[in-house]
Amino acid sequence: MSVGRAGDRPEFVAIAAVADNGVIGAEGGIPWRLDGDLPRLKRLTMGHVLLMGRRTYDTLGRPLPGRTTIVLTRDPDWHAAGVLVAHDLDAALALAAEAAPGRIVWVFGGGEIYRLAWGLLDRLEITEVHRTPTGDTTFPPVDPARWAETAREAHDGFDFVTYVRRWQA
Repeated sequence: MSVGRAGDRPEFVAIAAVADNGVIGAEGGIPWRLDGDLPRLKRLTMGHVLLMGRRTYDTLGRPLPGRTTIVLTRDPDWHAAGVLVAHDLDAALALAAEAAPGRIVWVFGGGEIYRLAWGLLDRLEITEVHRTPTGDTTFPPVDPARWAETAREAHDGFDFVTYVRRWQA
């Protein structure tokens, strides 16, 4: 028997641009620029919650407009204007439920945050980047036994791909 996510929690979706070799970052940045990727990210996440790690936030330097930003950090003294701060995943989930009830929680990176939230994710919105750059941050492997591809939109050098978790009993 297959079971889905609990109905009393928000939908959790990871959004990431992932190279063919799994790389998502290099030295605190993204090793490519793709036309169309940022507008899609904005369209999908606007009005929802972005959950990210402190290093990912630092690369942005500010909260993205029109979204609730939750930064997960171990540093008890870290803070930033316009950002909610959590020190563990449970606290981040409670903040999301309180600050933006009924909104999608978009797991926004980096690699450590994706791995931490992996068991909660309902869906993946991936930009598959057809390159193999050198990098120091990777995305977890997408196992087809656990994730079903439900949509693919091909572009020059990259594809937008949606995966939905195959919930197991």
